[in-house]
Amino acid sequence: MSAPAYRPRILIAEDESGIADTLAYVLRADGYEPIWCATAGEALAQYRACKPDLAILDVGLPDMNGFELFRRLHELPGADGVPMLFLTARSDEIDRVVGLELGADDYIAKPFSPRELVARVRSILRRSARGGTAAPAPVAPGGPAPVFQIDGERRRIRYYGQPLELSRYEYGLLALLVQRPGRVYTRDELLDMVWDDAAQSLDRTVDAHVKTLRAKLKAVAPEVEPIRTLRGTGYALHEDLPPSPTAAP
Repeated sequence: MSAPAYRPRILIAEDESGIADTLAYVLRADGYEPIWCATAGEALAQYRACKPDLAILDVGLPDMNGFELFRRLHELPGADGVPMLFLTARSDEIDRVVGLELGADDYIAKPFSPRELVARVRSILRRSARGGTAAPAPVAPGGPAPVFQIDGERRRIRYYGQPLELSRYEYGLLALLVQRPGRVYTRDELLDMVWDDAAQSLDRTVDAHVKTLRAKLKAVAPEVEPIRTLRGTGYALHEDLPPSPTAAP
């Protein structure tokens, strides 16, 4: 008899039972194994007992702010490789910015469509599996390395295996784009999330840094254009980059 198919574990930290039950139902129907925790303390205990494949964290937990829970989880061994998504009733931009600055993979505000949330979970796990998150993906012996490899502790990024010489803000821009391929960031978002004092900076500041960043990427792979410009909107990283520079059309 063959072993049952692996069901990715999804940790849900949500104190509203109605929302948690709905999430657990749609996640289970989509092939996942939901683990519901009504408090941050339970979530920490469940994480220590068995590391999940992804965590959904409500910001308004009764015993601990969801942002603090995120920080506590990231202090645990191996947490850097676990994607995390914030779920909250707050829709203020500052909360979204704080969550993404902490390193969350996504942010969704209540009320929300359960099917949309499951679609985001699926997308995050797919990106994580192919090395699209900040944690470097494991590389099979003899296999191609991920297009981007980020070393967060040393604040270094490799592009097609080549180390990039980046300024502080170039590193911040590229690391942010790499974490969520395809996600379009406006210039204001990039200023808020990468620069120390966005109020003292201009849209042109972002454009200038993207220009120098592109030049450094092109020096490694002249035929590849990894950063997309959406006129009047902002920038995004291409979702389907060639596995090697020589594979570019």
